[in-house]
Amino acid sequence: MREEGIFTWDEMYGEEYALASVHLITDSFREELTAATAVLARIFAKTVPVVQQADEQLLLELGVPEAAVEAVRLAIMPECPTVIGRFDFAQTPQGLKMLECNSDTPTGIVEAFYVNGEVCSRFQVKNPNAGMERHIHQAFARIVQRYRELGYPTERIWFSALDWHEEDAGTTRYLLQQSGLPGSFIPLADLRVTDEGVYAAVGEEICSIDLLYRLHALEKLAFETDEEGFPSGAQLLALTAGRKVGIINPPSAFIAQTKALQALIWGLHEAGEFFDDDEQEAIRTYMLPTYFTNEFHGRRAYVTKPIFGREGGGVTLYRADGQELERDQESEYWDQQMIYQEMAQLPAIQVETLGGLFSGHLLWGSFFIGGEPSALVARVGGRITNNMSYFLPVGVRGNKN
Repeated sequence: MREEGIFTWDEMYGEEYALASVHLITDSFREELTAATAVLARIFAKTVPVVQQADEQLLLELGVPEAAVEAVRLAIMPECPTVIGRFDFAQTPQGLKMLECNSDTPTGIVEAFYVNGEVCSRFQVKNPNAGMERHIHQAFARIVQRYRELGYPTERIWFSALDWHEEDAGTTRYLLQQSGLPGSFIPLADLRVTDEGVYAAVGEEICSIDLLYRLHALEKLAFETDEEGFPSGAQLLALTAGRKVGIINPPSAFIAQTKALQALIWGLHEAGEFFDDDEQEAIRTYMLPTYFTNEFHGRRAYVTKPIFGREGGGVTLYRADGQELERDQESEYWDQQMIYQEMAQLPAIQVETLGGLFSGHLLWGSFFIGGEPSALVARVGGRITNNMSYFLPVGVRGNKN
């Protein structure tokens, strides 16, 4: 796989990342994960357009940077707030529980859509993600068409990420390949933003950009400046709001990304508002109680999470009495607003690694592409799943591919 140049981060920072084994699941569990993903994608898609129309103060309270307010109001695909999203689930004795939604810049894509199939083929087991690459192609074609219908230029397409970041650059190049679009890769460092537009600096040539896929978090982009101090991130978002440049994932994905939205959805659920009976049942079944204030102290174990934290950053686990169980050791995200969420214990699992048997905890990721359920991905790490948690290939018991 490394020789083929598609998946090159089987080791990261000198440590093992991809496990050379396969974890088997049942067809019924695969179907349950698909069903949970489908209904939650519909709930998020129903909620995001309403939030987009809210006053600026609410958007700011949900963590939207001021520079992004007008952009996130754009209704590019009202029925589908993101092109590529991923829900993370814990498999608990009470059933699947969704921990968070990664809808702005999710990764794990190459692992799910490509590597998982290669491993299943070698172990001669059924791949639960077989044929799902087509979802990526269809979703990209759909959003390009939607941007075109809204009057955006769409001829000059570029895909961008940090070129020195092996995972981000590889993921972005894979998405370019699977999208089927006539685009090119450009490192983030070679993007140029002016009052008039966004450009790719390719050697001595400066090329205009109409449509940009960016594996770069919007909450970081919104505050970025160039070497001269020009607010390049805010200007890119202003150009998007002004229908000069389209971005993928679209700005609405940022609203689905904030964990504050989970608190909003849970609040509406408890109030018996907005959602129909089937949606209320799905929220009760698959979501966890989530609040802006600590409603759990003295009652249930809970977790605090930053609203835009990623890869377990800034997460702390607590007992019901408030005693700290475990804290993320990275330095990022601690300055963000926190949400409080009922703790869902990740199931324990043992896996073989190059260093021997590892006892960890299993997290399920389930992609929704263009609003529809798609590939799954499994990670094994500590009670807080971080960037260095193992990728565990998954197969289905029974039939071979």
